[in-house]
Amino acid sequence: MDLSQKDWTEKLSKDNNSVVLDVRTKEEVNEGIIPNAVHIDIYRGQGFIYEVDELDKTKNYYVYCRSGGRSAQACAVMNKLGFKNTYNLVGGITEWQGEIAFLDQ
Repeated sequence: MDLSQKDWTEKLSKDNNSVVLDVRTKEEVNEGIIPNAVHIDIYRGQGFIYEVDELDKTKNYYVYCRSGGRSAQACAVMNKLGFKNTYNLVGGITEWQGEIAFLDQ
């Protein structure tokens, strides 16, 4: 499901069964990540599918990328794998108004 920044953050803030999933490349993640996000690069192809399939399907996934395109694809893949609740951040991290964390290199 596509959600605006406002709806995505509101829903996430009230969800105690949530996982934030970043599907960007490692290089993009090095530029900053939404705090506590799990990173799985969608460009890993089958590797992405294997890793995502290991995740807990009972949780709600808040998925983002740079602008919202890859995360929409990731949500579609996850739905096919049996995930019930995936939420795509429209506009991605490019339009993100919240906190940004930087991973130790």
